[in-house]
Amino acid sequence: MRGTVRYRMHTLKNGLRAVLIPLAGTKTATVMVMAGTGSRYETEKENGLAHFLEHMFFKGTAKRPSARAISEELDSVGASYNAFTAKERTAYYAKVSSQYFDTALDVISDIFLNSTLPSREITKERGAIVQEIGMYEDMPMRKINDVFDELFFGSDHPLGRPIIGTRENVLRFTRAQFESYMRGHYTPQNTVVCVAGSFDEARVLRNIARNFGRLKKREPHLHAASDPTPPAGPRVRIKEKHTDQTQLMLGVPAYPYGHTDEYALEVLSAILGSGMSSRLFLEVRERRGLAYFVRGWTDKYPDVGYFVVQAGVEHAKLEKAVQTILGELRKIKRTDVPHSELKKVKAHMRGTLTLSLETTDAVAEHAATSLIHFGRVRPLSEILAGIDAVTVSDVRRVAKDVFHTGALNLAVIGPHTGTSAVALKGLLRL
Repeated sequence: MRGTVRYRMHTLKNGLRAVLIPLAGTKTATVMVMAGTGSRYETEKENGLAHFLEHMFFKGTAKRPSARAISEELDSVGASYNAFTAKERTAYYAKVSSQYFDTALDVISDIFLNSTLPSREITKERGAIVQEIGMYEDMPMRKINDVFDELFFGSDHPLGRPIIGTRENVLRFTRAQFESYMRGHYTPQNTVVCVAGSFDEARVLRNIARNFGRLKKREPHLHAASDPTPPAGPRVRIKEKHTDQTQLMLGVPAYPYGHTDEYALEVLSAILGSGMSSRLFLEVRERRGLAYFVRGWTDKYPDVGYFVVQAGVEHAKLEKAVQTILGELRKIKRTDVPHSELKKVKAHMRGTLTLSLETTDAVAEHAATSLIHFGRVRPLSEILAGIDAVTVSDVRRVAKDVFHTGALNLAVIGPHTGTSAVALKGLLRL
């Protein structure tokens, strides 16, 4: 994003929020419609419903009666388009050359507002999603996230269940369930329309008001699960599977969005696991050759968060890899980070964050997500200022706060047994 970014906020009479973000020097524009819903707001029997419904929005409207009609129209203007379901948000978007923006806005508005949910398409899509579930089962590098979340949050909490749901649920969802879910979750007050890039602001705002203003004002009815409280550890869960490589995730409870030490945690995470000069990369891969891939990051929600390290290792080196990762956590907890390293990491974070918001689709997603989580857009300048304010003592204080033995959770996918779990648990000491 070049220069100062302007976020033009508008709230329609029905409560829907629209944010327009004109960006100079770009020839593209993105429209994104995001609802503040996802798998977190599902009961156990509904698990997977939000994701299935996202698929169904592309299956036809009165104006565009088939999936082919929708895709052909977007393909004809070279659009990059898709949708995604997360645990607390679901979004639909299209990015196009600015000259075709009216088409993108019309199609995305149409599928969000006017999807017909044809029964025959529901039947067909069951098979596609069952195959998608099978595909992820065969991708341990991705599946490990589900194994860790189930360990961390528990299968009784929606955050501990996979976004995609289960085969059993997918095979029994009905059209009536989709309609009920839409009425309760896809409400104006729970929806954000975001447009970023090069476009005619007045015309776009009129279009949004005309199309989305027809939605009746009503409060969302979200299934409210209790606040997640991860039980005391250390804990280990192994998904025994024949693989060529063992995947592991080792994590601890940390901070939610908006926490006083949110930025200190992000800096701590970057020191440990962001980039090829991070501590974990240098120690686990470069010095010891235990993994090709290793990184650390934070996952945050409005009321909970965690810090986690992921790596893919040779089966026989699993215990050594865990010991090495724990060693780096102990070190940063007990010894101040050198000022030179802190300065380097802050520069790295400034650069990667700025690069991550260089495209119109990234800008749109950042703004929409920020509105869903905070009720306002957190500009890049605010985030960078928060990072710049972090001190050496902040990093060590946060490390001491979050890194302790009773908080450790280790998830593993690979050809390991219960005996391995006992041995691994014995290693989990900080």
